[in-house]
Order: sequence, then structure tokens, then C-alpha cells
Amino acid sequence: MKIPRSPFSEDTEDFGTRHAYLILAALVMFFFLMVRLWYLQIIRGPDFREMSESNRTRAQDIVPARGLILDRNGQLLADDHPSFELWAIREDVPDMGNLIDRLALLVNVPWDETRKNLEEAMNRPAFKPTLLMSGLSREKLVAFETHRYELPGLFIQDKPQRRYLKDELASHVIGYLSEVTQDELEHPKYADYRMRDMVGRCGVEQEWETSLFGQRGQRLVEVDASGRVLKVIHQQDSIPGHNLFLTIDSDLQRVAQEALGEEVGAVVALDPKTGEVLAMASRPTFSPNEFIRGITSARWRELSSDSMHPLENRAVSGQYPPGSTFKIVSAIAGLAEGIITPETPVYCTGGYKFGDRVFRCWRKGGHGRVTLHRALVESCDVYFYDLGRRLGVDRLAKWSQAFGLGDRTGVGLANEKSGLVPSQAWKKRRFKAPWHKGETLSVIIGQGYNLATPLQMARVIATVFNGGILYRPHLVKLITDAEGRPVKKFEPEALGRLDIRPEYIEAVRQGLTGVVNEPGGTGRRARVEGVIVAGKTGTAQVVAQHRFEERKGDMPYEYRDHAWFVACAPVDNPRIAVAVVVEHGGHGGSAAAPVAQKVMDAFFNSGRAPAMIAVTGDRTQRGTRP
Repeated sequence: MKIPRSPFSEDTEDFGTRHAYLILAALVMFFFLMVRLWYLQIIRGPDFREMSESNRTRAQDIVPARGLILDRNGQLLADDHPSFELWAIREDVPDMGNLIDRLALLVNVPWDETRKNLEEAMNRPAFKPTLLMSGLSREKLVAFETHRYELPGLFIQDKPQRRYLKDELASHVIGYLSEVTQDELEHPKYADYRMRDMVGRCGVEQEWETSLFGQRGQRLVEVDASGRVLKVIHQQDSIPGHNLFLTIDSDLQRVAQEALGEEVGAVVALDPKTGEVLAMASRPTFSPNEFIRGITSARWRELSSDSMHPLENRAVSGQYPPGSTFKIVSAIAGLAEGIITPETPVYCTGGYKFGDRVFRCWRKGGHGRVTLHRALVESCDVYFYDLGRRLGVDRLAKWSQAFGLGDRTGVGLANEKSGLVPSQAWKKRRFKAPWHKGETLSVIIGQGYNLATPLQMARVIATVFNGGILYRPHLVKLITDAEGRPVKKFEPEALGRLDIRPEYIEAVRQGLTGVVNEPGGTGRRARVEGVIVAGKTGTAQVVAQHRFEERKGDMPYEYRDHAWFVACAPVDNPRIAVAVVVEHGGHGGSAAAPVAQKVMDAFFNSGRAPAMIAVTGDRTQRGTRP
């Protein structure tokens, strides 16, 4: 018997199906709700917490004051002075356009500048501070403080700004600052830096960046709905950078720069017994304050494309043929290798025939019979041509390297060049060609492939007069913390000693003393009253000049010789070694020696009556003026 179907069963089944769908839909909605909550709390949670916190508090950076830079006598060369920046938090500003208009009216802030800064920051979160203007004058600062309640969302932040008190003085040594780049911020070295922080770009500012920068601090402040600071919740003070006391004497540095005048070149003065750099001048120069104020792209192009290269520190990166100043090294090499003695004679007729070529002496008529002493005093080329033929380039290279030539001195400046010491192996490696013996005759008088920096040549003559010790030149004498407590003191660093008999060094010293003090000496214009100065002139040929012999006045500037002079004084107790190069200056005795004389005269400044130099044979003695 068939049981009749209930009229309600169909409705019950439909209701069950619909109920299941509703439960499923609710589960789906709940799932999506949970996913959304997970996204908001886990993924976006930190952002929202920061936004929420930023509605009540603000974290303000405290940029550390950069360490001071002082000279050896405590004269201030670089410091920080207060600077103020105007910032805005966009979410606290009801109408940004109206705000800019009011800023232009009330505070006299340029409308175009603030608009540009805002446009650059539009991709940043609205609760992040945006820089509107830096370097606010005190007048603008006072105007802002007067109207700050009419300017919601704005605040002032103080930021130390670098200042170079002597402007162009020692600018190549000190260096300059510029803003850290985005690429640098991604490097672990700059982990503690923020956008718009300043970093050293050359000189000791770059070399000692880590010490000078210090440690940044932070201030947490409570603000109201308009962004006005109500109170400081927490503050961690910044720690100023360390102070650097340089070895430079700023007064001597000024004399060195002024002595060069408008000439292109460099001056280096060293303490022969320690390697301390007393002065390091390079011309032309630049003002590091330009970079702090914000150098324009046009001005940067002008500096970087200038044919005279004002940003180049010629004292360490200028590589020149050393000319006859290199005869100091040649003489030491010849004596040490037993090729000559101080009494070995050579007859100079004004030329030296080697193969099918005649190598000329600077004196056309020749010097006649000369020994080492007179060869140095009068800079006889023929004497050294003969020495070069017998010595050979490899033994000359060995002694050049003993003086530190062909390698960086390690003075602690970026872009220092190594110069060049040629040898047979070097030429084979560089040109895939054998060395020709005639090339040694050019090298031994400081020409040919020979290259050296002024700093290297200052160290050469310092080594001869300090007893043969090769010191590493250095620019920093002492590092202290902000309170003046010593952090590190730098002692002289000896890198080696010349392995040569003392009487041979003395023979070279006597010859160099005669260069300045004896009749016929090429460096007479370097004499200093009351002090016995020793030195060596050098005239480094830039190009072959036979075409210009009869009309030297018409010689183009870029073809003229470089003028060199190296000196040390006093002879019996050396306290200063100087190297001067004047690019395309002509003769060392007339162009470079007077520059060195001014530096040494300023260094001693004795004011005594000049000593008279009495000459007996090849020996030089000190006498008194009657």
C-alpha cells in the first residue's frame, strides 16, 4: 500500500537546503572577515600602529654635532653652527595650498621652493615629516614662532651645519661635505645615516668620517591635533663626533698658499724627524663652504670641468717628472752601489755621447772637471749621465723604492697617487718591449718615465737629513672626544732606514748645502737669514723644446717646464723639509726656490742677522757675518 507523501515534506527539504546555503555563506563571509582581520593586524598592523601613535606622538631625530677640526696649535678650522629647518606633517595640515600661501605671506618663505619639496614627498606616507625649507635665517625663525598657531602641522627642527672658518685655507687637506646618496644609505657602512645627512667627500673629512660623525639621538614628543608639541616624552641625546687636531700649522699653511700666488702648483712642508705634515698647499683651490650652502649643478660643472682642476690636491695626486731633484736619489744609489765615491771625477764638455745620440747638459759650455759635490751644487747633467750608464736602471729603481718612490706614502688622503719608478721588468710588462740603456740616462736626471708627487719628494730630502729614516707622513696629531679627553695620539711611524754608509749620506748633504749657499749654486734664492738651508733645484721638461730654443718667450704655456725645489733646514738639526712644484713655471731656481724660501722664512722667523757661509774646497762651514 503506497503511503501518501506529506504536503509539508517538500517545503522542509527546501528549507534545509536554504539553511545549508546560509551556513555556508556565513562561513565564507566569516573566512573572508578573518583573512581581512589577519591582513589588517598582522600585515598592516605595524603601519597602523605607527599611524595611530603618530596622531599622539612624534619621533624627532637629533643629528649629532660633527667633530671639530683644529690645527696643531688649537686654531679652529672647521666647526658646526646652529641651523634650522622647517618641516610639515601633511596629515596635520587642513589645506596645504593655503598653508603655503600663508607661509609666503607671514614668514616670507619662497612659494616655489616649498611646493617643489612637497611634490617630491607626495609618495611618502602623510604622517611622515616633509622638509619644506632648510637654512632658515633667524628673521624667518622669529616670524614662524610669532605665527606658529596660525600654521598647523609645521614644526622647526635644529640641525648643526658645517662651517669652515678659514674658507679656502687648507681646503684640499680638510675636504668638504655633501649629502649622503640613496645608494650609500643602502650600504651597511651608512646604517646610522639618514637622508640629508652630510658625509665627507675628500680630505680628512672623508678619511675620518667615522670618528667625526658621532652618534645620532632621538626625541619623542607628544603633540596635539594640529601637530603642536605639548611635551617631551623621552629624549636620548646625540653624542658629538670626535675632534681632530691636525699636524698642519694654519699660519704656515697660509704662507704656503700665498707664496704660490696665482701659480698652479703645490707646496708640502714636513717635520723630517716625525713625518708630520706642517703645510700642504695646492693651487688653484676652492671653498668648501660652497658645498655646505648647497652647490648648484652649474657651479659643480664649472668646478669639475675646469682645465686647472681646482678640486685636485696636487700635493698628493699631481705626478710630475721630478727633474734634477731626483739627482739626490741618483747620488745615493751610485754611492751605495759602489759605482762612484765622493771624489770620482767626470769631465763635462756640455754633452755626453751615447751611441749615436748626444745627451746635452743644461750648461752649453759644460762644467769642466766635476766631482759629486760640484755636480750637485751646479746640477751637472753629464756627471749623472755617466753615472746612469754604469749604474743601470734596475739598481736605480731599487734605491728609488728605498726612498718610498713608486708607492703611495700612506698619508691618509683619498686619490693619493703612487708616481712611477721605471725598470726593465716594468717596461716589459707595460709596453711589451725591452729597456734601452739610453733610457736610463734620461731617468737618472729625473726625466723619461720617472714620476713623483710633491709629498714624495719632500720625504726624499727629509730622509737624507734625518739620518736615513723613512717616515710615513701623517696629517692627524691627536683625536679627542667632545670633552677634550684624548682618544688617540699619533706617534712617528718609521717604515725603514737607508742601508748606506753615514759618510756617503754626509757627502750628499754637503752637496745639497752648497746648492743654496755656495757660488754657482742653483738654489741661492732659497737662503734664509740666520739659518743654513740645503736644497736641490729641478727643471722638469714637459716636451722636447728644441723648436723653442731661439724664441722661448713664444713658448705656449702648456709646453713650458715644471719648476721644482726641495729643501731642508737647518742642516745641522733639521726641523722642516719643503717641496715645491710650479707647473709650467720654468726654472726651479727662479720659480720654485723663492716659494720655498718664503715658507722656511715664516717657519723660522728668527729676525737675526744672516749667517755667512764660508766655503773651503768641497766642504761648507758656518761662519758669522763681520
